[in-house]
Amino acid sequence: MIDVQSNVILKTEDLSGTLAWYQRAGFEVRGTYPEDAPTWAEVTRDDLAVQFLTGETPWPGSPALTGCLYVHPADVRAVHDEIKDAIDCPWGVEEREWGARELTVQDPNGYFVTFSERR
Repeated sequence: MIDVQSNVILKTEDLSGTLAWYQRAGFEVRGTYPEDAPTWAEVTRDDLAVQFLTGETPWPGSPALTGCLYVHPADVRAVHDEIKDAIDCPWGVEEREWGARELTVQDPNGYFVTFSERR
């Protein structure tokens, strides 16, 4: 069982494409609804759960987030090795001056996801 500490709901215009990308990034699909033509889904990895809505949502306009989703795996380099052939990792693993090792990727909606490990 994943100990989820962060949860967010985001808009997507392509739920199936979004779920495929997150699965390639090592996330697990925990649920979709309705079963025959999903408009809601939840994915999880480590301490992050992300829910996606498509179709008519309470938010006008295209998907947007002025920030970043953080995931805290035990080993960022292992995450990079796991996903680098499945999704684009343009910046690679970076050593940050504030004492973190990070890998940032961008999903098909334009959302940034950062895998961060304290050094």
